[in-house]
Amino acid sequence: MTYFEGFIVPVPEANKAAYEKHATEFAPLVRKIGVERMVESWDSDVPEGKVTDFRKAVDAKPDEKIVFSWFEYPNRQARDAANEKFMSDPQMAEMGANMPFDGKRMVMGGFGAITEIGEGPGGYINGFIMPVPGDKKEAFREMTARQGPIFREYGALRVVHAWGDDVPEGKVTDFRRSVDAKPDETVVFAFIEWPSKKTSDEAWERLMKDERMQPTGDMPFDGKRMFWGGFEKILDTAEAQVQQQPAPITA
Repeated sequence: MTYFEGFIVPVPEANKAAYEKHATEFAPLVRKIGVERMVESWDSDVPEGKVTDFRKAVDAKPDEKIVFSWFEYPNRQARDAANEKFMSDPQMAEMGANMPFDGKRMVMGGFGAITEIGEGPGGYINGFIMPVPGDKKEAFREMTARQGPIFREYGALRVVHAWGDDVPEGKVTDFRRSVDAKPDETVVFAFIEWPSKKTSDEAWERLMKDERMQPTGDMPFDGKRMFWGGFEKILDTAEAQVQQQPAPITA
């Protein structure tokens, strides 16, 4: 199963172009150190929650938007090796010193996929962060494995739920604080890739009425502390790699 490095980043709305430029310049460097795919998506529909939400997760200021981002690796070993290279690469250090956002409030962590259904890339992303008790891991996996194909029926390209296994404590913000995680809980990083926002909006309207999406028995996590949002993709190295492939030779 794929391993993910997940990020939530607060970026001043005025710095959107600068952030896109930064991410575009950053992408070749992360591929060089072993990242198989890098995705950056920009705040499109991020609701305010009563208990938790994406903005609270990074203490976002009124003029800031949220970026939902991730790196993909074949396994944690590949991710750990890439992070070692990251720490020793002078180009990485130089770019890290000139970021168009407040890195102190960026949230990051490592997550191993427990359900991964379908394939990207998609143009629109639904991102989710949720706290799940450790002893409910299998019940949670079963629920998401059952629901994933239903999302696919309604047009989703890829559905991923990844279990936190390297979620560090931050000085200002972190994933555990973002969902007020209890000592026995683990943070899940999840996302759905859709072809477009229109597809996502239309699908959710129908999904909410689909009886198959209703929970069977007790929910294996506290939904009041889960938060979610919609994001327009602004960079995807998987698409760049496809574009760079040579055209097939025809007779």
